[in-house]
Amino acid sequence: MSRTDKRKQSLYFPEDMLKEIQIEANRQDRSLSWIVQQAWRIARNEIMRFPSVNDHTDGERSE
Repeated sequence: MSRTDKRKQSLYFPEDMLKEIQIEANRQDRSLSWIVQQAWRIARNEIMRFPSVNDHTDGERSE
């Protein structure tokens, strides 16, 4: 069994999104943290395909 590093972190969500997450957490009888962790696990690969703010398209250069 792997050791879990539990750190406290504040995250800020738009009010409507937080309300949806809370409704789903209540529906599943789970914590907000659990819902967000599962959402990250499901979406991680797709999010990693997003370009970084440091990625440049052709013709763009940082000065």
